[in-house]
Amino acid sequence: MGLERRDLRDRFRGSAIGTFVGDALGRSVEGWPGFAIRRSFGILVQMADGIYTDDTEMMMGIMEGLCEVGGFDPALTARKFLQNFNPARGYGGRIYGVMDRLRGGVPWNEAGTDSWGNGSAMRIAPIGFFYYDDPVKLREAAIQSSIITHKHAKGIAGAVVQATAVGIATRKGLEGEAIGVGEFIDLIIEDSGEIDQEMIVQLERIKEVEGGDLRVTIDAISSHFSCDVSAMGAIPPAIASFLLTKGFEESVVVAVNCGGDTDTIGAMSGAIAGAYYGYSYIPEKWLLPLENQRKGRDYVLSLADRLADCKARKQRD
Repeated sequence: MGLERRDLRDRFRGSAIGTFVGDALGRSVEGWPGFAIRRSFGILVQMADGIYTDDTEMMMGIMEGLCEVGGFDPALTARKFLQNFNPARGYGGRIYGVMDRLRGGVPWNEAGTDSWGNGSAMRIAPIGFFYYDDPVKLREAAIQSSIITHKHAKGIAGAVVQATAVGIATRKGLEGEAIGVGEFIDLIIEDSGEIDQEMIVQLERIKEVEGGDLRVTIDAISSHFSCDVSAMGAIPPAIASFLLTKGFEESVVVAVNCGGDTDTIGAMSGAIAGAYYGYSYIPEKWLLPLENQRKGRDYVLSLADRLADCKARKQRD
């Protein structure tokens, strides 16, 4: 295997498994305020059981669709979402209606709700890393992916921004480039195109956050952002957790310990950090506990490898 493909695999694996890791670490404290996490754990770093939620399950659906046709097909992705749908994974209430409509034959672009939540951003990493070298296609695919479930402008903006952040992190990681906070935010805004203006305002606020050690950074981020289930409240702290830390582990620890929608904020920060640092930087202590049944850790790794190989072929052609 050549160097380029090995690098692609490392970044694609890193982002996909980074989503899984952040999701699993945050699941046990989902909905907890930050002060409650600190009171119980100090700083939570130990994964409870490695079980993933709807965040990772829906990410797999996007990966399966990309693998099947070598690109993003929204109708196929909607079918994958429906095929994988397991209510035990903790889906939001409005998704049940979406799945019922898809099951009844409603087209992919008509089944979604007007939700402004973070549900279309939490799963978007594969679009970010697969289209890392094509911001226009990335944005188009992110919008279509969001519309399947989240048609509100704020929900769409969240998906576009998160996918763009993953794409930039993938590109910078492959090039071995350092990332500055202001530069990264400016690139996201530039590549995201015309999105809801409130998201741009929230992204710009990241530049005002001053980090330090883990506790200082956690407190700073959680005081700036609501860290809730909204796209506006969840995507900025996920990005900030990546930008204001050093290394994959710190990124995910900070994201989860901010409290609130911990599994999703952890998943999104893990997706960005994994794309930048690569799979080889994810601690073994978090890889080993990940559930590994038929659609578990090894399955996600196999999908990531297939996508990396597909991307390498497209780049050669």
